[in-house]
Amino acid sequence: MKAIIPVAGAGTKLRPHTYTQPKALIPLAGKTILSIIVDQLKDAGIKDFIFIIGYLGDKIQDYVLDNYPELNCSFVTQSERYGVGHAVELADDLIGDDELLIVLGDTIAEYDIQEVIQSPYSALGIKRVDDPRGFGVAEVDEETGFITRVVEKPSIPKSNLALVGVYKIKETKKLFECLEDLIVNKRNPYDEFSLTEALECMIQKGAKFQPFKVTNWFDCGKKESILESNAILLKKFGNHIQQDHHFQNTIIIPPVSIGEGCVIQNSVIGPNVAIGDNATIQHSIVKDSIIGAYSHLFEIVLNSSLIGSDVEVKGVSRNLNIGDNTAIDLGGNIR
Repeated sequence: MKAIIPVAGAGTKLRPHTYTQPKALIPLAGKTILSIIVDQLKDAGIKDFIFIIGYLGDKIQDYVLDNYPELNCSFVTQSERYGVGHAVELADDLIGDDELLIVLGDTIAEYDIQEVIQSPYSALGIKRVDDPRGFGVAEVDEETGFITRVVEKPSIPKSNLALVGVYKIKETKKLFECLEDLIVNKRNPYDEFSLTEALECMIQKGAKFQPFKVTNWFDCGKKESILESNAILLKKFGNHIQQDHHFQNTIIIPPVSIGEGCVIQNSVIGPNVAIGDNATIQHSIVKDSIIGAYSHLFEIVLNSSLIGSDVEVKGVSRNLNIGDNTAIDLGGNIR
C-alpha cells in the first residue's frame, strides 16, 4: 500500500505564519502537523509515500528527507492549485496497481488504521458534525452498511456524516479513470477538481465503499483550532521536555512540550504550552500557546497565542498572532 499526502495548499487562514512556513509544518504539541500524520502511517507499516507539494514545497521536501530517511518518498509538484482531486491525479504514474491511502496534509484523525488497511473494500473516514454544509458528506445505507453517495459541500445535506480527509482506495485504476474524466471534461463547479466527485463517480461505476468512524478529528485550519488541538494532543502525548535546557526560578504547569536548548527564567509556563528549540523566555507567563523556535519573550503575559519562529516580543499582556522573523516591543511609547 502507498500513501498520498497532498500538502500543496497555501494555508491562507493561518497567515501570517504561512507566509514563511507551510501549514503542514506548523508546530503542534512538540511535533508538526505533517510529522503526526506520517508517524501514524509509518507505525502502521506504510513505507511508500507520495507528497504533493506546491507552496513552499522545498521546505516540505527538506523536512521529510531530513526526518524520514528510512521511508521511500516521492515528491510531485502541483504548480496550479486546482483542488485535491487534481493533486491526487498528478500521482497516477507512481501508483500502478497498488492500493492507496490518501490523507490530507491538514487532517489529524484517530482511527484503527490496521482495520482500514485490511478491509476488503475501499473505505472513507467519517464523523458526525453539526453543520455538514462545508464538508464532503457521505450517505450510508443502514441495511448494507455501504456508502451509497458522496456529495461535496451540499447546500441541503441529506446526512451529517462529514468526510474527514482519510480515504482508503482499493480500486485505484477506477479512481484515476474518474479523476481523468473529471479533469478532461472540466467538471469543476467549485473552481477546483474535487476528490469527492471522483469518489462519487467510482460509486456510480460499482465500487463499494465502507465508512469508518474516527474517534477524534483535529482541526488545523485556523489559529483558534490549532491551539485547541495543541492542548488536546499535549494531554494525549504527555509532557515532553528535552534534557538540554536551563530553567531558573520557573514554574512548569503540565502538560507542556519544551524543545532543546531553551532558556527559561523567572517565568510560569503552562498549561497547554508547546515551545520550539532554543527559545528564551524571561520574566513571563505563558499558557495555552505555541511558541516557535529561537523566539525571545521578555516581560510578557501570553494567553491563547500562536508565535512564529525567531520572534522577539517585549511588553505587556496581549493576545497575539505573529508570523516568523518579527520583532515587537509592546512596551514602547507611541510617537
